[in-house]
Amino acid sequence: MTDNAEHPAPETPTDIPAAHPEMEALLAQIDELKGQVQSAKEAQLRSLAELDNVRKRAEREIDAGRKFGAEKLLGELLGICDSVDLGLAAAEKPDVSAKTIAEGLELTRRQLVSVLEKQGVSAVDPKGLPFNPDFHEAVSMVPSAEVPPNHVLSVMQRGYKLHERLLRPAMVIVARAP
Repeated sequence: MTDNAEHPAPETPTDIPAAHPEMEALLAQIDELKGQVQSAKEAQLRSLAELDNVRKRAEREIDAGRKFGAEKLLGELLGICDSVDLGLAAAEKPDVSAKTIAEGLELTRRQLVSVLEKQGVSAVDPKGLPFNPDFHEAVSMVPSAEVPPNHVLSVMQRGYKLHERLLRPAMVIVARAP
C-alpha cells in the first residue's frame, strides 16, 4: 500500500454559498465516493489479511504432512519389527528348529508384503518374459536352450513398482542363444 501523505485528497470547499444546489449535490456525491473508497480500502486490507492467513495455514498443513505423512505406514511397519524381534528371541532358544524359524520368517515376510501392497507396492517378477531395460537390470547373459534369447532366464533380485512407477528394477540373468 502507498502512503497518501504526499498527495492528500483535496478538501471539499465549505464556503460555497448554499444558493448552488448543483454544487451541494456534487459535494454530497464526493462525500459518498470518499466513503466508497474507504470501504474498498478496508475490504482490500481484509482480503490481504485473509490471503496471508490462508498461506500460513497451507504452510502449516504442508509441514505437518511432511512430518507425519508416513505415520500410518510406520505404525504398520512397527508390527513387522515386533515380529522380527520375536523371531530373534525364538532363535536364541536351545530347542528351536530351523523349520520353526523358517515358518516365523515366512509369516513376517507375508506381513511385510501385505503392508507394501496396501501402500501400492507390487513386485516385478519377470522370469520367462522378454528383457525390458525399463524394468530390468541385466547382470549377465547365459546361453540357454530352454528360454528364448533376450528373455529373462532367472531373477537374482525382485524389482518393485509403486503403482505404475518403478521403485527398483529387477536384477536378472538374460538368456542368449547357445
